[in-house]
Amino acid sequence: MRERVGYLPDIGDEIIETKILTFTRKGKELEVEAPLLTMEQMQLVTEKIKTASAEVLKNMSITEIISIIDTAIEVLLDRNSTYRKKAEKLLPIVTGYDEEMIRLGLTAFLKKFRKHELQRFVVEDLGNPLLLDDFQPRVKKGYSKAVGPELILHVWAGNVPALPLWSLISGLLVKAGNIGKVSSAEPLFAGWFAQVLVEVAPQLKDCLAVVWWKGGDEAREQAIFKYPDVVVGYGSNQSLESMSHRIPVTTRFLPFGHKVSFGAISNSALDSRKALTTAHHAAFDIIQFDQQGCYSPHIFYVQNGGNVSPAEFAQYLAQELESYQKRFPRRTLSLEEMTASIHWRNQEEVSSFSNPAKIVFGQTDNHWNVVYEEGTAFSPTCSNRAVKVIAFDEIEDILPSIEPYRKFLQSAGIAAAPEELFQWAEKLGNVGVTRITALGKMTSPESGWHHDGRFNLIDLVQMVDIEHSAEEYAEYFAAYID
Repeated sequence: MRERVGYLPDIGDEIIETKILTFTRKGKELEVEAPLLTMEQMQLVTEKIKTASAEVLKNMSITEIISIIDTAIEVLLDRNSTYRKKAEKLLPIVTGYDEEMIRLGLTAFLKKFRKHELQRFVVEDLGNPLLLDDFQPRVKKGYSKAVGPELILHVWAGNVPALPLWSLISGLLVKAGNIGKVSSAEPLFAGWFAQVLVEVAPQLKDCLAVVWWKGGDEAREQAIFKYPDVVVGYGSNQSLESMSHRIPVTTRFLPFGHKVSFGAISNSALDSRKALTTAHHAAFDIIQFDQQGCYSPHIFYVQNGGNVSPAEFAQYLAQELESYQKRFPRRTLSLEEMTASIHWRNQEEVSSFSNPAKIVFGQTDNHWNVVYEEGTAFSPTCSNRAVKVIAFDEIEDILPSIEPYRKFLQSAGIAAAPEELFQWAEKLGNVGVTRITALGKMTSPESGWHHDGRFNLIDLVQMVDIEHSAEEYAEYFAAYID
């Protein structure tokens, strides 16, 4: 099978070089043909997008743009549409994830970009969506308008399907031209979305592009980064730091690097009736895309004092992971990933010999790893369904081990009573956590969430103010003045 990916605006009769990326799973092979533009062609693309977005997107209302995106998402949610069938068929081959996980995960994710969710998205950041259309009055007098950049370049990373939609749709909402560089690990979905968008709204055909180049191509990036007004980058902290050195100082750089997430479970969620459900939700957060997202948990802190002890909860969690393995098998790991998984488990087993309170559940050939211990330091696991369960007495006990990782913290999945929820959220927020959510929802941020504690749209726009003095002064020159 072969699939051509990406999307390009009309740049004439240019001959586009392509690169073949090959993926294999369960005896099925897929060749992905990705566009690899020359620097001259990239310049043509950027000029075309800037011109078209200034003529088309900038003159559309935010209501029109949201309706177009909503219609495109409706196509991708329709399991009978060509694009949805293609996604369900090809994404498991490219990513290695289970077919059913892809199907359910896509539906849950895409629903976040329906019309009413996007309206909440805009209101969450800007308050008044009309700020994107026209000057709006301010409480302190005067007027303001939110103006998006001419061109945003998105550099995506990772293999979680459809994840690029967060930044690409944000770019469209602020009426910017957009170029997205897809990851070699999942190069398909962003291009499909662009194609659907243009089929729904042909007037947008020259307002965006989805391209590919090999990550870390410093010479190419050095040349490309001079075109956009904003670069949104995803990847490891090392790759983002390297990228930053190639971005002009006048270009706004929004990096989203590696983050770590965890869960905290109160003894109020550990009675004999609730503990199994709590473990079921925690296990889902682990198996959803095999901990490849920043919001996936690596540790569950479990409070002592419940009818079910933290050690017993770890056993429940292991049982749930085994059940999930039958329904959503873990993807086949690369040699590097498998080596890391075996090494991590071996280290945990060796250290358990000198620590009688430490328990390593399962066997070496399990497709998951659960380790229970007490009083250990905060440390991410090797991912791919590996997790630690750590016992604690009071929430204050775990803060000293978490606080040194302040710059890397993101989500905390909480299972606690209402009063505890707000008390814990206060303390965890003070040490760097930026998102508090329910267990079972850690891998599914709400539409309009503050990504890593930041804004999705405000960081992309600049505000233009008409001060009250200018408004008053203009009155002197009005035609109706005697």
